[in-house]
Amino acid sequence: MKNSNNSTAVLVTGGSGFIGTHCIIKLLEQGYCVRATLRSLSRQNEVKSMLKKGGINAFDNLSFIETDLSEDKNWDLAVQGCSYVLHIASPTPIVNYKHEDEMINPAKEGVLRVLRAARAAGVKRVVLTSAYGAVGMGNRNRTIPYTEKDWSNLSGNLHPYQKSKTIAEKTAWEFITNEGGGLELSVVNPVAVMGPVLGTDYSHSNQVVKKMLEGEIKACPKVYCCHVDVRDVADLHLLAMTHPKAAGERFLATTGKALSMLDVAGILKKNLGELAVKVPTKEMPNWIVRAAAIFNPSLKMLATLLGKYAETSGDKAKQLLNWSPRSSEEAIMATADSMLALGLIKK
Repeated sequence: MKNSNNSTAVLVTGGSGFIGTHCIIKLLEQGYCVRATLRSLSRQNEVKSMLKKGGINAFDNLSFIETDLSEDKNWDLAVQGCSYVLHIASPTPIVNYKHEDEMINPAKEGVLRVLRAARAAGVKRVVLTSAYGAVGMGNRNRTIPYTEKDWSNLSGNLHPYQKSKTIAEKTAWEFITNEGGGLELSVVNPVAVMGPVLGTDYSHSNQVVKKMLEGEIKACPKVYCCHVDVRDVADLHLLAMTHPKAAGERFLATTGKALSMLDVAGILKKNLGELAVKVPTKEMPNWIVRAAAIFNPSLKMLATLLGKYAETSGDKAKQLLNWSPRSSEEAIMATADSMLALGLIKK
């Protein structure tokens, strides 16, 4: 373990999450002191168990603090003495929402709470985990890969969760411009995040692999997306945190090649043989998905993505920060293999 970063403290918000735990692993491996936020301190041992699965055996440089993005309590203590903040915590999508503000307001207010606390504590730089949802949603007739210059179209056909990610990121940039007071901001915009699952807390993207292996998805909706390994997302967060050229920049975390859900199914079939016997081999007509979304709220976001162009470019992070991600296939298989190893796939 490197000890050169021993005295440098980093706050990681959302310490129990999929990206959060992998960022903590990278930080501890590099010798940083890490303070992680949890909505309940009762999850400390669960997080340590996930970190152990990721190869961390010593926790001397790790502490936890209880905070919630919807409350002011403890944020001043959370950032105290920290040189950097990785703001990864985010409100999760609400399936049965009555109004889009139920997702938009918590996302916006949460970002401002963290930025205000960081500014007041003299933090050098905040790295915000945004999403591809703030880059490539609500647009029509797209034919060239999305880059960091693109923003989701808030007046287009996009789900309130994607709208909340876009507004939260825009809010962060506005805060830095108008009230930042010298605080630096970098933003990471991951596409669908795959990679090694360390416990029962994993990303929405991983759910697709789980449902395919369990036979819950009988046919694949015609949805396309790019993928990235969570370990590479964590690497990019650390580069965005320390690299001089990363200040004031946003970075798409993507391998750049869009795959259909049927392509993902094909990767599982090719690599897992008998273990992938329940994985679908057909696509589903769009009208069936749209009709089902009327009655099933959990399909509403999916319905807005049907047939949409989703190619992205990860060139900026590669060229500016020398970031080098794994392939989509490796990321997808790391999800499947880890889920099988942990016994998370129902037979």
